[in-house]
Amino acid sequence: MTTIHDVAARAKVSTATVSRVLSNPDIVAEATRRRVFRAIEQLRYMPNAVAKTLRTAATRKLLVTVPDIANPFFSLIIQGIEEAAQRAGYSVLLGDTHHDPESEERYGLMLQRRDADGLIFLGHRMPNTVRAWMRDRASGLPPVVNGCEYSPNLGVPSAHIDNARAAAEMMDHLYGLGHRRIGVVTGPLASPLSRDRLRGAMVQARAHGAARSATVVNGDFSIESGIAAAARLLAQPKPPSAVFCFNDEMAIGVLEYLHRCGSNAPETLSVAGFDDIRFARYAAPPLTTIGQPMLDIGRETVRLLLGVLQGSIVKPVSVTLPHKLEIRASTGAVPREPRSRAQIPTGGPFRAKPPDSRAD
Repeated sequence: MTTIHDVAARAKVSTATVSRVLSNPDIVAEATRRRVFRAIEQLRYMPNAVAKTLRTAATRKLLVTVPDIANPFFSLIIQGIEEAAQRAGYSVLLGDTHHDPESEERYGLMLQRRDADGLIFLGHRMPNTVRAWMRDRASGLPPVVNGCEYSPNLGVPSAHIDNARAAAEMMDHLYGLGHRRIGVVTGPLASPLSRDRLRGAMVQARAHGAARSATVVNGDFSIESGIAAAARLLAQPKPPSAVFCFNDEMAIGVLEYLHRCGSNAPETLSVAGFDDIRFARYAAPPLTTIGQPMLDIGRETVRLLLGVLQGSIVKPVSVTLPHKLEIRASTGAVPREPRSRAQIPTGGPFRAKPPDSRAD
């Protein structure tokens, strides 16, 4: 059995340093923390000396990690998780990872210590330590479930929507209004969710013979990246007449850009989003978007996790929940007369922050 001494030797630090990384990592230098976490992953170290005893002990707690708790998309999912967990007699431990791999690893170690009976991770990144332990069937690791995204390579149960199909439906809606030049603002393409939506959007663009007229710009799911994307798209010699953003926050950023430039949707530009967060219907104008059943996604992840715990689910089940195209006032027909360059916003009284690498 791997011991703390083995980890210390592999990382070339003292056992006291390993202990500090596990208990209070912020006081340890970043480079040292990385070496220790890498050694833990490689050696599959179980930090708790009584882990063998704890394998059969139930905490009645579920660990839930979210990549960005400030993102309103996740709030209703967490509410659904909380409701379903409490009905089943479980409490929820919520961790905000801030898209930080080291933070993800620390929560992974909590699962290995049996601080919770299972893990629900929202987003697309599973902690490397958890991934390594899952390959060892004898590890007795508590069950892991993914919410919002779907990647068969993860090998865990998942609850999500059909993102490719939903994106195709939104593109079909815009083409049905007469648009041919459509700007597509993606999320980070490291995420399977973004790649699926892009695949669905481009399949529909090709089906309408308009793939060459579709312009793809990468965003990061933030309002700021929506503003930056709008500035870039509308500065083109032939700007799009519609923009489809892969989440509502970026679409709200596009609307904000239009507003500050003295333009409106859909008179100047049709704008569509994805998710139907609670602010979407109160945007000016109300936002056309893809509605996700966020409460149900949360509830379904708990059902899957409890199913694994109780033995009724033994394979990595993928559950696809229904989505809905919500058509509101932010999209409309292409203006009858071509827009002149003077009518197209090409700048504003502020500078948009360039996109970073955050994921939904």
